[in-house]
Amino acid sequence: MGRQDLTVHALAGAEAYDDGATGTPVARGRTGEEVTGGNLRVWAGRITDPFYIDLDQLATVNDAFKNGARLDRSAWQPGNAKNSFAGTTVDSIVIEVSRDEPMLRDGTRIGVWAATKLATDAGGWRQINRAGHPMMWPIFWPTDTDFSNPANTRHPCEDLRADGEEIASTVARVVAANGTAPDPAAYGRSVAREVYPDLLSYQIGTPANYGFAARNGRTMADNAPEVMFSLVLNTGMTSGLTPDVTRDARAASFPYVVPAGR
Repeated sequence: MGRQDLTVHALAGAEAYDDGATGTPVARGRTGEEVTGGNLRVWAGRITDPFYIDLDQLATVNDAFKNGARLDRSAWQPGNAKNSFAGTTVDSIVIEVSRDEPMLRDGTRIGVWAATKLATDAGGWRQINRAGHPMMWPIFWPTDTDFSNPANTRHPCEDLRADGEEIASTVARVVAANGTAPDPAAYGRSVAREVYPDLLSYQIGTPANYGFAARNGRTMADNAPEVMFSLVLNTGMTSGLTPDVTRDARAASFPYVVPAGR
């Protein structure tokens, strides 16, 4: 992949809501290199994908959700688990903000989400995808390969009103079929409130962990599929995989990822 120019702009206040705003340039450089500016450093490029999941297990979960049916545990066995993402690469942007940033005081709770936007022929930008919690699209909208689901284009503040009932009823049907909740409707509503608004929340100054007991940020080693399957089915699920399967795709120092080809 060829090197490209990279510029990071900071947008605050009203500008953060305006797709036409340019904000304040804070860092400039090239992809594939560490870029610093102000209280942050950035790296962008193609990496070895550190995400891990067995897509055969996902297929069994998708079948249960699609049909509001019992999970067919005979269709997939943990002992046969394989990382379907082994050997894959992904284009990635890594942004690290220093604790010297005044807004990031210890104890502050932040909500992080990302949106992908494309420039339009008429000018401006069109949002085509977004991300907060892991595994939302694979579990709830697995066939949305053309980015047509309205969830792709809305702001997180609209999530619960626009889609909360659909998430709640989908979860209620599957936990009722599997007998994992005494009040499926109530459990479905609790899951909808847990995942919406679709933000990855984190408390500054605390260890990140996307786990069963708490979801506080996320590390690249966290077994996100295992956690999300267990949450939406209200029963413990093993993925048959451990973080060791992608150990070589993680680094201890910035940018914490491994550029492809190394």
